[in-house]
Amino acid sequence: MKMRLGVVMDPIASINYQKDTTLAMLWEAQKRGWEIFYFEQADLFLRDGVPYGDARKLVVAHNPKAWFELQDSTCLPLAELDVILMRKDPPFNEDYIYTTYILEYAERLGVLVSNKPQSLRDCNEKLFVSSFPDLAPPTLVTQSIAKLHAFKDEHKDIICKPLGGMGGKSIFRLPKDEVNAQVIFETLTRNGTLFMMAQTFIPEIKNGDKRILLINGEPFPHALARVPQGKDWRGNLAAGAKGVAQPLSERDRFICDQVGPALVERGLDFVGIDVIGDYLTEINVTSPTCVRELDKATDKNISAILMDVIEKKRSKQ
Repeated sequence: MKMRLGVVMDPIASINYQKDTTLAMLWEAQKRGWEIFYFEQADLFLRDGVPYGDARKLVVAHNPKAWFELQDSTCLPLAELDVILMRKDPPFNEDYIYTTYILEYAERLGVLVSNKPQSLRDCNEKLFVSSFPDLAPPTLVTQSIAKLHAFKDEHKDIICKPLGGMGGKSIFRLPKDEVNAQVIFETLTRNGTLFMMAQTFIPEIKNGDKRILLINGEPFPHALARVPQGKDWRGNLAAGAKGVAQPLSERDRFICDQVGPALVERGLDFVGIDVIGDYLTEINVTSPTCVRELDKATDKNISAILMDVIEKKRSKQ
């Protein structure tokens, strides 16, 4: 099936050619003969209730020195597209929310938007784990510095993180004797005016923070364990962790069995869950990564699985 595909993403000139997951998706779409139209968030707009974008036709290449070619911009009604991939990285801020509103207008006109805009808003990557309390570690979301101190006193060793970030940014570990707890709480909550998350520290992080990719609710059979390196305890590739592919464990599959149906129900076609030890710690829905690393390690093509799902869903509309 030949389709017209729009992609909303970060500037393509600044992506990491060796690792970028969106680029892998675009390679697969182009291989199928799909037309690709490129947008950044600022290219989208509404006029009299009609969604448009300043679109540039995109051609991608397997070339580390020249991986894309963009044509001149032209105003395109989004309804002329078959599919839009929303692949803008966090931060999840006001601009991101307004972008999902515009994409919803396109969705109402028959465009398949992946992932579903409403669910991108509803399923915050940190908060969404609280929908599965039996799978997650003890977790607190609050603005209250007093409640954070009480949580730390109860659990001794905790992790604190903002709700809208990615890549391990501004994530703090507060062990039992951490003397800067008050300052960290003040910083992350902006002196008690912003929600943040605290979770118990999971020692099994030393074995890796496992990224498991689910496509239409079904897990890819290998996870990428992101193993902390050196003095950095964070299991994030962006923070220097080493990615190691490994088959899903029985516990991993159990977690996927519980989470998968909720993702399908919400129209979340491509999701990356994070598992440390036996615990689900995050559900990444905005622009999950690790496709390139898993493809290389397993000699598979995860993007092809996703595009098969998208083709099937589009054919049913």
